Amino acid sequence: MAEKSTLNLLVVDDNQIYAERIVSLLSYYYKEVNLGFLDDKQELIKLLRQPWDVLVYGTAYDMGFTDVVGIIQEQNIDLPVICLMSEEVATSGRNEDGLPAIIDGKMVKAILADNETQVVLAIRILHENLQSRRKIAELNHILSEAEQRASILIKNSKSAVAYLDQGIHIFANDTYLDLFGFSSTEELMGFPVIDLIAGGENVSAFKQFLKRFDKGNRDEVEFSFESKRKDGSTFESTLQLAAATFDGEPVTQIIIQQNDSANTEEMAKALAEAERIDSLTGLLNRKGFELQLAKAYEAAKSGSTTGAILYVHLDNIGKINSDLGLQGVDETVKQVASVLEKSFPEGTVSRFNGNDFAILQTGMETESLLQHVEQVRQTVSKMLIEVGTRTVTTTLTIGAVAIDETSPDMVAIVDRVMETAKQAFVDSKNEGNIVRFYDPSQHAKEDEAALVEYLQNALSKNQFKLMFQPIYDIETDSSNFFEVYLRLPLADGTMMTPDQFFPVAKRYDLMEKIDRWVLINACKQLNMVRKEAADTRILVQLTSDSLANKKLSGMVSQLINAVGGEPNALTVQFNEKELVEHMTLAKKQFIALKQVGCRVGIHHFGSTAKTVAVMEFVTPTMVRLARNYVKDLSQVTNIETIKTLINTANEHNTSVLMPYIEDAAVMSAAWSVGARYLQGYYLQEPAEHMTVVQGG
Repeated sequence: MAEKSTLNLLVVDDNQIYAERIVSLLSYYYKEVNLGFLDDKQELIKLLRQPWDVLVYGTAYDMGFTDVVGIIQEQNIDLPVICLMSEEVATSGRNEDGLPAIIDGKMVKAILADNETQVVLAIRILHENLQSRRKIAELNHILSEAEQRASILIKNSKSAVAYLDQGIHIFANDTYLDLFGFSSTEELMGFPVIDLIAGGENVSAFKQFLKRFDKGNRDEVEFSFESKRKDGSTFESTLQLAAATFDGEPVTQIIIQQNDSANTEEMAKALAEAERIDSLTGLLNRKGFELQLAKAYEAAKSGSTTGAILYVHLDNIGKINSDLGLQGVDETVKQVASVLEKSFPEGTVSRFNGNDFAILQTGMETESLLQHVEQVRQTVSKMLIEVGTRTVTTTLTIGAVAIDETSPDMVAIVDRVMETAKQAFVDSKNEGNIVRFYDPSQHAKEDEAALVEYLQNALSKNQFKLMFQPIYDIETDSSNFFEVYLRLPLADGTMMTPDQFFPVAKRYDLMEKIDRWVLINACKQLNMVRKEAADTRILVQLTSDSLANKKLSGMVSQLINAVGGEPNALTVQFNEKELVEHMTLAKKQFIALKQVGCRVGIHHFGSTAKTVAVMEFVTPTMVRLARNYVKDLSQVTNIETIKTLINTANEHNTSVLMPYIEDAAVMSAAWSVGARYLQGYYLQEPAEHMTVVQGG
């Protein structure tokens, strides 16, 4: 029997006796069961910072099962969930045979709470599945790190190292390139290794040697021969082979050694590196600081830590110089340096630029850091600095910039913090004595790097905003269908629309994450509204990045199940132009979405030359007309054009949404063209919440 493991079980319920009963039953299968018990949302968010193996949801006073699923997905945690139900309300989560409607490696919905045997079995199965996923992820991580370490070692190795694929060069380090006279890896790529071997006998023997190695023979991994450089000159060498991976694919590693002395020139260059300490203050100089910043930056980008960089400017150094000369400046710099070093014992303090300092501080929350920096500013402003028989004072202008996963490159960070301090000094009417923290939302309109950072923050901190515009259904005379719009609030109170930030988001591969955020948060709000109006549904616009996402249907399936499992609750729509550019991909995605109960649509319908062809190929549930079809409907020809297009869609059993109804004239014409759905500011503007109104 396998050794028993430990289970970390998180139970969201209001019945602790029941939770402890389940723990008692599980104790037979586990060495230890650690129970986390709660029934409110804030406690759940707090506890999710700890590692858990399985979450069991029963009831909670301020959140439903959909909320729990949404929170887990927002946190991007691999945590399987089980939904418990009572006999009275279990029908929505179970099929006609009384079995859970959903059973997979990450979710079981729903098990009758009274059926303790099924609950225990489900926990065991989900835990075993999770352990397998974790082991696979761990092994992949170990393999990736090993390959990364090997790549770094090889790149910096003094030995000549290359990778071969079926005897052909695909990579070589600089030492290897120099040894054979190649200027770059690109020049060597595709070059057969046997072309670097001199003499026919050597070539023939090497072919046999390589063939035996490729067949798995490891008795001989060394081969001595005469190497031939690109210019035809030769040298005696020894070759070693080893199995390796390159970009995750199996390759052969080759190491060539010649009887040469070590490259003493490079060793001398390494020993002659410039000192990184400032002679006046004993602090790091700019070079030393930037080396420390590079390490902190890599750690922040990997998500293992966060921090901030501070730029400290001495406000009145010019006056001190004119009054007391260089001696006064040096003494002021030394005493301020001493205060900064003592004030940031866990940080990195440097004399960065002349009489200015840079400080790197990690591990402190932004609010705490700013409070501490403010105290330091006040301390320095009250200092009396003795220079001979004279006394001077100084003040500081301090700019601060956060460093985390969303930060731009290091050069941009340094430029940003220096500019923040400079602008703060200007805003203080050149008096200084001020602290200013960089807020990317204040610069998002004019600075692409700031916009990217703000977008990433909006994803991780839920700073996006959703708007909902009702769609009137002529057939049912109701407005329980809502289109979802995404907005990005800025510091000045305005909001950016997707057309303003999507181009930047796409360049930085954020579109799929944004689509995911919209889907999760729109469905969370939908679930709340459906508690009062069960037939409410939403229309969500997704981008081409989601069109290519193989995991989209799985995520959508979970969200649909979390909001009640109704097949018409969610409709996702894609741009017609993007569908035309990815027809085969779109067909597969539409089929997958339909299979999980999601309706699919096309927006900007009629905007390409292949409108009918793409509709026939992907068979959407509904289409949303392009704006140009709603223009100038006072013209009979325009009305006939839109009628023809709508009739074509209706013939293919596809409902039509007519948007952009902005005045009474367009509204009047809209009734006669055959569209099922009507939408526009004339009917109702987008709002922050969904308000269902029956009867139009």
